Amino acid sequence: MKKVIAFGVLIVVFFGCKNTKNEAYSVFDKQMEANKHPEKKLMEINCYTCHSLSASQSDRIGPPMIAIKKHYIDENTTKTQFVENMQSWIKNPNAQDAKMYGAVKRFGVMPKQSFPEETIAKIAEYMFDYEIDQPEWFEKHYNEEKGDFKSNGKGKKSTIDQQQVENSIEELPYAERGLKYALTTKAVLGKNLMGTIQKKGTLEALAFCNEKAYPLTDSMSVVHNASIKRVSDKPRNQNNLANKKELTYINSFKNDIKNNTEPKPIVDVLEDKVQVYYPIKTNAMCLQCHGKPNQDIKRPILKSLANLYPDDKAVGYDLNQVRGIWSISFDK
Repeated sequence: MKKVIAFGVLIVVFFGCKNTKNEAYSVFDKQMEANKHPEKKLMEINCYTCHSLSASQSDRIGPPMIAIKKHYIDENTTKTQFVENMQSWIKNPNAQDAKMYGAVKRFGVMPKQSFPEETIAKIAEYMFDYEIDQPEWFEKHYNEEKGDFKSNGKGKKSTIDQQQVENSIEELPYAERGLKYALTTKAVLGKNLMGTIQKKGTLEALAFCNEKAYPLTDSMSVVHNASIKRVSDKPRNQNNLANKKELTYINSFKNDIKNNTEPKPIVDVLEDKVQVYYPIKTNAMCLQCHGKPNQDIKRPILKSLANLYPDDKAVGYDLNQVRGIWSISFDK
């Protein structure tokens, strides 16, 4: 009898361990799928400048994406409802319809931007279907905000080491590698620029661009061991004038936006170098310094622009237009 019981215990332990292993592999496989999912890249490209995963709790210009998911999704929310809510908010962000009152109070209403509906839908569907990476500080902050220490389980932090599922930048395909260099630089510039606008106003932000944009871009070039430039067909600083090849690509990206198509990086593979190009698009905040004079750009800003940039061509833009491109070059 004792042998039968012992054998039974062994079977239970064996299958219990096997099930645990299978569950672990299942979680790992799902995380691998999530990290390789093309919609995750769309989210990083279009959202992470303001909704950065890596920014600290005190050094942010917008809430992380996991916070948006937790505030918009509960046990009764359908995927269709969530996608519709995201579409509605992004088309018309305003304080009255906000669900994240604390974020609006701290960061203000997000600047209006124009995205293809398909892009918003894909990002929202990804957010609904998959766990969203969250900053280390977020779980504690969220629970304190709710007044308890229980999670609703939506978008919980993965227990898998991200190094297991993420390739290093150097191992990425050329297009993705160049895009990463552009987006990390955009995030650094965007965080500092929008942070300055929020705290000190547009005039101070203009001074920041004049004094700090080049050094910050150069510092990211050093970090990535790459040449990182922003060039335009209508430059503010004449040193940023696009060359003949870059002008061709600017027009190509303009056609993408005109046709409501999500732009993809353009890659040129040379003998020993790789060049990657990606568009810089305008949003509502950009128009404060790059929009229509005396309409979007106020008189004090116009006066400062005239003093800082006598040959300024970078005005007259509307929402969601190509203001220039990232021109990235690195060794093969």
